[in-house]
Amino acid sequence: MIARTARRMGGGAGAAVLAALAFGTACGRDLTSLDPATFPPEPEIFYDDFGPGLHYSAFGGSKVDALDIERDVVYRGTAALRFTVPAPSDPSGGFAGGAFFSEVPRDLSGFDALTFWARASTAATLDRVGIGNDNTGASRFPANLDNLSLSTRWTKYALPLPLPSVLTGERGLFLVADASEYEVGYDVYFDDIQFERLGTIIRPRPAIPSRTVSGEVGGTLTVDGTRVTFDVNGTDVTVGTAPSYFTFTSSDPAVASVLADGSISLVRAGTATITAMLGSTPASGALTVSIDSPPSGTPTVPAVPAGDVISLFSDAYDDVHVDTWSAEWDQADVEDVVLAGNPVKKYSNLVFAGIEFTSPLIDATSMTHLHVDLWTNDASDFRIKLVDFGADGAFGGGDDREHEVTLGPASTPSIAPRSWNSVDIPLDAFSGLGTRSHLAQMVISGASPTVYLDNILFFRTETPDPPDPTGPPEPAPAPTDAAADVISLFSDTYDDVAVDTWSAEWDAADVEDVAIAGNAVKKYTNLVFAGIEFTSQTLDASGMSHFRLDIWTPDETAAASFKVKLVDFGANGVHDGGGDDSEHEVTIGGADGLATGTWVRLDLPLSDFTGLAAREHLAQLLFSGDLNTIYVDNAYFRRPAADAARQRPTGSISNNPTGDNP
Repeated sequence: MIARTARRMGGGAGAAVLAALAFGTACGRDLTSLDPATFPPEPEIFYDDFGPGLHYSAFGGSKVDALDIERDVVYRGTAALRFTVPAPSDPSGGFAGGAFFSEVPRDLSGFDALTFWARASTAATLDRVGIGNDNTGASRFPANLDNLSLSTRWTKYALPLPLPSVLTGERGLFLVADASEYEVGYDVYFDDIQFERLGTIIRPRPAIPSRTVSGEVGGTLTVDGTRVTFDVNGTDVTVGTAPSYFTFTSSDPAVASVLADGSISLVRAGTATITAMLGSTPASGALTVSIDSPPSGTPTVPAVPAGDVISLFSDAYDDVHVDTWSAEWDQADVEDVVLAGNPVKKYSNLVFAGIEFTSPLIDATSMTHLHVDLWTNDASDFRIKLVDFGADGAFGGGDDREHEVTLGPASTPSIAPRSWNSVDIPLDAFSGLGTRSHLAQMVISGASPTVYLDNILFFRTETPDPPDPTGPPEPAPAPTDAAADVISLFSDTYDDVAVDTWSAEWDAADVEDVAIAGNAVKKYTNLVFAGIEFTSQTLDASGMSHFRLDIWTPDETAAASFKVKLVDFGANGVHDGGGDDSEHEVTIGGADGLATGTWVRLDLPLSDFTGLAAREHLAQLLFSGDLNTIYVDNAYFRRPAADAARQRPTGSISNNPTGDNP
């Protein structure tokens, strides 16, 4: 009869199994004034049955009925233990695993190893076996052996006890955890599980990681990654151990002191080095602890008028909605703390942190700067990335843009350590964005694992000019063609190719860049004919099917026309050089959809430009006709998406378009 319990401990497949079995710690009473209790030195865990007073506790998330008694596949005697390791898709649990514990603690100080015989129904890697874990979450002396190779033949294994002298009252006797590395499950068998004194386990080489960690006064850190390597019959075997096996020493206990369980108490600002011993054997490695004091003051309150601000986090303004200050995909911890009555965001264990504002997105096209108040221990490197999801408003839609700015002591603006830095970054510095009308993420990273942030906001330095009463009241609808299907001359939605001029010296027109609700637009006035040239690098539009353009005019259009001409310079790429130039002009009138006071989207099939002998060396675009003033946006060549090519019409002209492309 197997005694089973199920205690929550967390767990999952593969690496998640090992994460679920992280070393536990506990605090005990001071028993120095009492005689130590003595416990039986019982070696048996399982021969043909469980040892005296032994129970099994399945890990949370595991297949709780994975363990059974096996009567046929045995090493010797009449019975063995069988673990049924589930397939990854098994709904009953993602792995097989649990702890064997004793009702009465045992004295294991007279042994030097846990030994067992094991095999599997197929060649497999056993994720973990161990001792010292009773599945209560309060185990002091766990020790684990990971990634054991199993075959279909019985083989004896030994797990060296890291420091037997401390195991005088241990309840956690044997631990198993395994997730299938295949699409199917398999069986693992154990027999003759016991503690022994082999006498062949020699040359212990304890180690702690050599690294530098940072923290703040009043906090705690944990020494992790402790291990011991033994020579077992001439083969090195490395056992992962809880830090409780080690005795730690601080070079300056007034700065950092180490408790018995391996946790480090951060006492005051400074630097200390932590070393360790396993019994009388010095451990290799050393932990350097750098301790800083938290900020003593608060940043200056921003004074930008509220009407010129989009605030993510600030007491001085109403904040827009932020979905998360630490996305599930980042590597950081964040908490809200209060400094002198002022709430701030504190990031610790910072590798990179994702701040998301996807519902809704932020349109910062009318803003000029990003403001952040930053406090960091290490100012050598702090990075801010902005991500725009593009017109489709979704990550990975093909039109995402991003750019990262790095701050440091020599950057503009610069930052300094251990003080509040009030940073104003021009949004033009995020040049890779191209557009900022669909901002969705901010990602921070840097050299310091701990940073404080406050007053995170977009702002503008001057009030924008009022809209032209004779111009468009709103920008043209953003196009939705995939970026891969576009060659863009001018659009906030796409990366534009190089255009030499939007008003050639030989044309008869005036052009200026204007903004409509923050969206960049070309405004032509006094238009007789306008020459747009891209001759320094001609365009190959042979793979494109249409030329698309949004125009808006205040002029009367009932009897007017608007003309679009494309010019190809031929293979020699030179105007009138060699006689291979070709061109064609298309005329659009009121009957074709040309209208006054509304955005008109022209979607002109390139096949209509019949006079073009080729489209591999396009060099000029000309506008002309009867209109004196036009506003132009989203000028680009496009092709149909491959999966919808047969459904697309040959061309269209639409007024005030909304919705998807045809």
